[in-house]
Amino acid sequence: MFNPFEQKPIPLGDALMDWKTIYPKPYDKNTADPYTKIRIILMNGIEVEAAFFSHQFHRHCNNNDLRRELALTRRIEQQQQKRINWLSPIGETPLETTIGYEHVAVDLTAWLAQNEPDPYVKATLDFALLEDFDHLYRYANLLDLDKNIPAQKIVKEYVEMTPGRPTIVEHRHPYDNVRNFVDFKTADIRTKLNILIITAGEQQTMNFYMNIGPTYYNDLGRQLYQEIAMIEEQHVSQYGSLLDPNCTWLESLLLHEYMECYLYYSFYQDELDPHIRQIWEMHLQQEIAHLHRAKDLLAMYENKDWQQVIPGGTFPKLLQFHDTKDYVRKILREQVELTADGETLKDVNSLPDNHRFFWYQQKVNHDINAVPSHVVIAAHQQKAGMDYRFEVMPNAVEALRDRKKDNITIARTKQKQFATV
Repeated sequence: MFNPFEQKPIPLGDALMDWKTIYPKPYDKNTADPYTKIRIILMNGIEVEAAFFSHQFHRHCNNNDLRRELALTRRIEQQQQKRINWLSPIGETPLETTIGYEHVAVDLTAWLAQNEPDPYVKATLDFALLEDFDHLYRYANLLDLDKNIPAQKIVKEYVEMTPGRPTIVEHRHPYDNVRNFVDFKTADIRTKLNILIITAGEQQTMNFYMNIGPTYYNDLGRQLYQEIAMIEEQHVSQYGSLLDPNCTWLESLLLHEYMECYLYYSFYQDELDPHIRQIWEMHLQQEIAHLHRAKDLLAMYENKDWQQVIPGGTFPKLLQFHDTKDYVRKILREQVELTADGETLKDVNSLPDNHRFFWYQQKVNHDINAVPSHVVIAAHQQKAGMDYRFEVMPNAVEALRDRKKDNITIARTKQKQFATV
């Protein structure tokens, strides 16, 4: 397997790009493979995280020599982010892009969960998976309602669009979005990578909805983005709390650079579009240079060897997007009625009647007809006679199969209703 620490890095100055290189030829939204699109979306989020992390490090560092090192690599990360984000074509609408964002969330989370050795982290991934799965369904209904465009045209048959854990249910008290952090000194490298990747991915989605939501052309769309953006805030809080706060800034920098190398190498191996594959290859070489510089800085300022943070350095199993429909169905069938209770997950029916989950639900969802994620489905049902779905078979949860009535009580009230087949 590939070990980026064993590669000869290019000089950091050679990683800087000119304007012609930064501004790429965009993909064709009608012919590009959906997995090409979601690789692009994810890597944009990874580069945004790299820049945000570097800025925070910079603001908490009192050594200008080290801050200059950060400034150089951050400039290259920013160039990479612009190059990747501008691969999106002019004619792709924000809502079409949003379908891609939620496709990323579903297939990425499912893949990470299936390849996560830590049971606690896996449970956290599975829990949020069902929520992003439902977001895809809600946005797909908005797209069909407003533009008469079936979202299946965008995702093809790679992912289903059918109710998950309903979005109305996902609003929880802030206390219940905090998880126990993972000890990175003992954690498997897959766990470290998975947490870093999913936190960056969900953070990107949160930021995107925060900024693009108010620009939607009608009130219902603006309201739906606003509601789901609040759930993405919960997801970022949940995943971010898994990160080890005991890691030093330089240890975290090394992990970030290693994660980027891992993803660029993974996607270089899988990419079908030769133009995009060339970008992944070039960015990999740039990130190897960043990784080696982070390694040197760790030794220089903390007198630590990189193997104290990333033993061995060889990549684990590469991230490969593939069909996860069966896995998502299994988790939906088994976990649709889960909610959070502090740092643990519990069946909503096992909560005491005075639990803060019910109190918070009453606070934010006391007027059901004002909950956008419900209203968009009701509006589609009223217009078309039923909701918009793409399913390979009926929903895994019997209570979510009615296409003429949106279920807003499952997992929200204490009444078992998830009889499945």
